[in-house]
Amino acid sequence: MFDPLLLLIAAAFLLAGFIKGVIGLGLPTVSMGLLAVSMAPSRALAIVIVPAIITNIWQTFAGPYLRDIIRRLWPLMLGTVAGIWLNADALTGPHARYGTFALGILLVIYAVIGLNRFHFRVARRDEKWIGGIVGVVTGIISAATGVQVIPSMPFMQAIGMEKDELVQALGVFFTVATVALGFNLTLSGVLNATTALPGAVAMAGAFAGMYIGQAVRARISAEAFRHWFLIAMIFLGLYLAGSALAKEFG
Repeated sequence: MFDPLLLLIAAAFLLAGFIKGVIGLGLPTVSMGLLAVSMAPSRALAIVIVPAIITNIWQTFAGPYLRDIIRRLWPLMLGTVAGIWLNADALTGPHARYGTFALGILLVIYAVIGLNRFHFRVARRDEKWIGGIVGVVTGIISAATGVQVIPSMPFMQAIGMEKDELVQALGVFFTVATVALGFNLTLSGVLNATTALPGAVAMAGAFAGMYIGQAVRARISAEAFRHWFLIAMIFLGLYLAGSALAKEFG
Protein backbone atom coordinates (compact mmCIF):
# COMPACT_ATOMS: atom_id res chain seq x y z
CA MET A 1 0.00 0.00 0.00
CA PHE A 2 1.25 3.49 -0.86
CA ASP A 3 2.48 5.43 2.14
CA PRO A 4 1.41 9.12 2.00
CA LEU A 5 4.51 9.94 4.05
CA LEU A 6 6.68 9.07 1.05
CA LEU A 7 4.87 11.76 -0.94
CA LEU A 8 5.64 14.30 1.80
CA ILE A 9 9.30 13.23 1.81
CA ALA A 10 9.53 13.52 -1.99
CA ALA A 11 7.91 16.98 -1.95
CA ALA A 12 10.12 18.22 0.92
CA PHE A 13 13.33 17.13 -0.79
CA LEU A 14 12.19 18.36 -4.19
CA LEU A 15 11.76 21.84 -2.67
CA ALA A 16 14.97 21.61 -0.62
CA GLY A 17 16.92 20.41 -3.66
CA PHE A 18 15.46 23.21 -5.77
CA ILE A 19 16.60 25.79 -3.22
CA LYS A 20 20.09 24.25 -3.10
CA GLY A 21 20.18 24.31 -6.90
CA VAL A 22 19.32 28.01 -7.01
CA ILE A 23 21.37 29.43 -4.12
CA GLY A 24 23.88 26.63 -3.42
CA LEU A 25 22.79 25.64 0.09
CA GLY A 26 19.78 24.84 2.25
CA LEU A 27 19.15 21.14 1.61
CA PRO A 28 19.43 19.83 5.22
CA THR A 29 18.00 23.01 6.76
CA VAL A 30 14.88 23.13 4.60
CA SER A 31 14.21 19.39 4.57
CA MET A 32 14.65 19.11 8.35
CA GLY A 33 12.27 22.01 8.89
CA LEU A 34 9.60 20.60 6.57
CA LEU A 35 9.82 17.01 7.79
CA ALA A 36 9.74 18.08 11.46
CA VAL A 37 6.16 19.27 10.88
CA SER A 38 5.01 15.64 10.76
CA MET A 39 7.70 13.60 12.53
CA ALA A 40 10.29 13.72 15.31
CA PRO A 41 13.54 15.53 14.39
CA SER A 42 15.51 12.32 15.00
CA ARG A 43 13.51 10.45 12.35
CA ALA A 44 13.70 13.43 9.99
CA LEU A 45 17.49 13.53 10.39
CA ALA A 46 17.74 9.80 9.68
CA ILE A 47 16.06 10.45 6.31
CA VAL A 48 18.13 13.57 5.58
CA ILE A 49 21.52 11.97 6.35
CA VAL A 50 22.27 10.07 3.14
CA PRO A 51 21.14 12.72 0.60
CA ALA A 52 23.01 15.37 2.60
CA ILE A 53 26.24 13.35 2.70
CA ILE A 54 26.18 12.52 -1.02
CA THR A 55 25.40 16.06 -2.22
CA ASN A 56 28.04 17.49 0.12
CA ILE A 57 30.69 14.99 -0.97
CA TRP A 58 30.15 16.19 -4.53
CA GLN A 59 30.51 19.79 -3.33
CA THR A 60 33.65 18.84 -1.34
CA PHE A 61 35.62 17.79 -4.42
CA ALA A 62 34.19 20.36 -6.84
CA GLY A 63 37.10 22.79 -6.48
CA PRO A 64 40.87 23.12 -6.03
CA TYR A 65 40.93 24.35 -2.42
CA LEU A 66 40.55 21.13 -0.42
CA ARG A 67 44.05 21.13 1.10
CA ASP A 68 43.84 24.79 2.19
CA ILE A 69 40.33 24.27 3.57
CA ILE A 70 41.43 21.35 5.74
CA ARG A 71 44.46 23.31 6.95
CA ARG A 72 42.32 26.30 7.95
CA LEU A 73 39.17 24.57 9.20
CA TRP A 74 40.40 21.46 11.00
CA PRO A 75 39.78 23.00 14.46
CA LEU A 76 36.21 23.90 13.41
CA MET A 77 35.55 20.39 12.12
CA LEU A 78 37.21 18.65 15.09
CA GLY A 79 35.28 20.86 17.51
CA THR A 80 32.02 20.09 15.71
CA VAL A 81 32.59 16.34 15.94
CA ALA A 82 33.40 16.75 19.66
CA GLY A 83 30.25 18.82 20.23
CA ILE A 84 28.09 16.24 18.45
CA TRP A 85 29.62 13.51 20.61
CA LEU A 86 29.10 15.51 23.82
CA ASN A 87 25.41 16.02 23.02
CA ALA A 88 24.94 12.60 21.43
CA ASP A 89 21.59 11.72 23.03
CA ALA A 90 19.91 15.09 22.41
CA LEU A 91 17.64 13.79 19.62
CA THR A 92 16.97 10.37 21.15
CA GLY A 93 17.30 10.84 24.92
CA PRO A 94 14.86 12.10 27.57
CA HIS A 95 14.99 15.67 26.26
CA ALA A 96 14.32 14.73 22.62
CA ARG A 97 10.84 16.27 22.78
CA TYR A 98 12.45 19.70 22.86
CA GLY A 99 14.16 19.09 19.50
CA THR A 100 11.32 20.49 17.38
CA PHE A 101 11.20 23.69 19.44
CA ALA A 102 14.99 24.08 19.22
CA LEU A 103 14.90 23.49 15.47
CA GLY A 104 12.20 26.14 15.04
CA ILE A 105 14.17 28.73 17.00
CA LEU A 106 17.34 27.88 15.07
CA LEU A 107 15.59 28.37 11.72
CA VAL A 108 14.40 31.82 12.85
CA ILE A 109 17.92 32.80 14.00
CA TYR A 110 19.43 31.50 10.75
CA ALA A 111 16.95 33.47 8.64
CA VAL A 112 17.25 36.70 10.65
CA ILE A 113 21.06 36.63 10.40
CA GLY A 114 20.80 36.03 6.66
CA LEU A 115 18.30 38.85 6.11
CA ASN A 116 20.33 41.35 8.11
CA ARG A 117 23.60 40.33 6.43
CA PHE A 118 25.36 40.38 9.77
CA HIS A 119 29.10 40.35 9.20
CA PHE A 120 32.17 40.29 11.41
CA ARG A 121 35.83 39.56 10.78
CA VAL A 122 38.16 37.07 12.42
CA ALA A 123 41.88 37.75 12.14
CA ARG A 124 43.97 35.02 10.57
CA ARG A 125 45.99 34.56 13.76
CA ASP A 126 42.77 33.86 15.72
CA GLU A 127 41.16 31.43 13.27
CA LYS A 128 42.26 28.24 15.00
CA TRP A 129 41.14 28.83 18.58
CA ILE A 130 37.93 30.66 17.64
CA GLY A 131 37.18 27.95 15.09
CA GLY A 132 37.50 25.26 17.74
CA ILE A 133 35.03 27.03 20.04
CA VAL A 134 32.62 27.71 17.18
CA GLY A 135 32.88 24.05 16.22
CA VAL A 136 31.96 22.75 19.67
CA VAL A 137 28.94 25.10 19.83
CA THR A 138 27.89 24.09 16.31
CA GLY A 139 28.20 20.42 17.20
CA ILE A 140 26.09 20.75 20.34
CA ILE A 141 23.38 22.62 18.41
CA SER A 142 23.58 20.19 15.49
CA ALA A 143 23.18 17.15 17.75
CA ALA A 144 19.96 18.68 19.13
CA THR A 145 18.45 19.93 15.85
CA GLY A 146 20.20 18.23 12.91
CA VAL A 147 21.17 21.62 11.45
CA GLN A 148 24.83 22.69 11.22
CA VAL A 149 24.66 26.28 9.93
CA ILE A 150 24.81 28.18 13.25
CA PRO A 151 27.35 29.50 14.15
CA SER A 152 29.60 27.72 11.63
CA MET A 153 28.47 29.54 8.51
CA PRO A 154 28.93 33.09 9.92
CA PHE A 155 32.40 32.01 11.10
CA MET A 156 33.40 30.73 7.65
CA GLN A 157 32.22 33.99 6.13
CA ALA A 158 34.12 35.92 8.80
CA ILE A 159 37.52 34.42 8.01
CA GLY A 160 37.46 35.95 4.53
CA MET A 161 37.11 32.98 2.19
CA GLU A 162 36.51 33.74 -1.47
CA LYS A 163 33.14 32.76 -2.93
CA ASP A 164 34.25 29.53 -4.67
CA GLU A 165 36.43 28.52 -1.72
CA LEU A 166 33.54 29.14 0.68
CA VAL A 167 31.19 26.94 -1.36
CA GLN A 168 33.73 24.10 -1.31
CA ALA A 169 34.43 24.69 2.40
CA LEU A 170 30.73 24.35 3.18
CA GLY A 171 30.73 21.00 1.39
CA VAL A 172 33.77 19.78 3.36
CA PHE A 173 32.40 20.94 6.70
CA PHE A 174 28.86 19.65 6.18
CA THR A 175 30.21 16.27 5.05
CA VAL A 176 32.22 15.86 8.27
CA ALA A 177 29.36 17.07 10.49
CA THR A 178 26.73 14.93 8.76
CA VAL A 179 28.87 11.78 8.95
CA ALA A 180 29.33 12.42 12.69
CA LEU A 181 25.57 12.82 13.11
CA GLY A 182 24.98 9.65 11.11
CA PHE A 183 27.35 7.76 13.42
CA ASN A 184 25.35 8.96 16.43
CA LEU A 185 22.04 7.91 14.86
CA THR A 186 23.42 4.49 13.93
CA LEU A 187 24.59 3.86 17.50
CA SER A 188 21.19 4.93 18.86
CA GLY A 189 19.36 2.64 16.44
CA VAL A 190 17.48 5.43 14.63
CA LEU A 191 19.41 5.03 11.37
CA ASN A 192 18.64 1.49 10.22
CA ALA A 193 17.19 -0.54 7.36
CA THR A 194 13.73 0.99 7.80
CA THR A 195 15.04 4.35 6.60
CA ALA A 196 16.32 2.88 3.30
CA LEU A 197 13.14 3.45 1.25
CA PRO A 198 12.43 6.96 2.62
CA GLY A 199 16.12 7.76 2.06
CA ALA A 200 15.94 6.61 -1.56
CA VAL A 201 12.83 8.72 -2.16
CA ALA A 202 14.58 11.67 -0.51
CA MET A 203 17.62 11.18 -2.74
CA ALA A 204 15.54 11.14 -5.91
CA GLY A 205 13.61 14.24 -4.83
CA ALA A 206 16.79 16.11 -3.87
CA PHE A 207 18.58 15.49 -7.17
CA ALA A 208 15.46 16.28 -9.21
CA GLY A 209 15.05 19.53 -7.29
CA MET A 210 18.71 20.44 -7.71
CA TYR A 211 18.50 19.82 -11.45
CA ILE A 212 15.45 22.07 -11.76
CA GLY A 213 16.97 24.73 -9.51
CA GLN A 214 20.19 24.86 -11.52
CA ALA A 215 18.18 25.08 -14.75
CA VAL A 216 16.20 28.12 -13.59
CA ARG A 217 19.05 29.82 -11.71
CA ALA A 218 19.98 31.98 -14.71
CA ARG A 219 16.37 33.05 -15.27
CA ILE A 220 15.56 34.44 -11.84
CA SER A 221 17.24 36.73 -9.37
CA ALA A 222 19.02 34.47 -6.90
CA GLU A 223 19.17 37.34 -4.41
CA ALA A 224 15.40 37.93 -4.52
CA PHE A 225 14.79 34.20 -4.22
CA ARG A 226 17.14 34.03 -1.23
CA HIS A 227 15.30 36.93 0.43
CA TRP A 228 11.88 35.27 0.22
CA PHE A 229 13.34 31.90 1.14
CA LEU A 230 14.69 33.35 4.40
CA ILE A 231 11.34 34.98 5.17
CA ALA A 232 9.64 31.62 4.63
CA MET A 233 12.16 30.05 7.02
CA ILE A 234 11.12 32.52 9.72
CA PHE A 235 7.47 31.53 9.40
CA LEU A 236 8.33 27.82 9.31
CA GLY A 237 10.54 28.19 12.39
CA LEU A 238 7.84 30.09 14.28
CA TYR A 239 5.30 27.42 13.36
CA LEU A 240 7.57 24.59 14.56
CA ALA A 241 8.40 26.35 17.83
CA GLY A 242 4.77 27.32 18.43
CA SER A 243 3.42 23.84 17.70
CA ALA A 244 6.04 22.27 20.00
CA LEU A 245 5.06 24.61 22.81
CA ALA A 246 1.35 23.93 22.24
CA LYS A 247 1.99 20.17 22.38
CA GLU A 248 4.09 20.52 25.53
CA PHE A 249 1.65 22.70 27.49
CA GLY A 250 -1.62 21.97 25.70
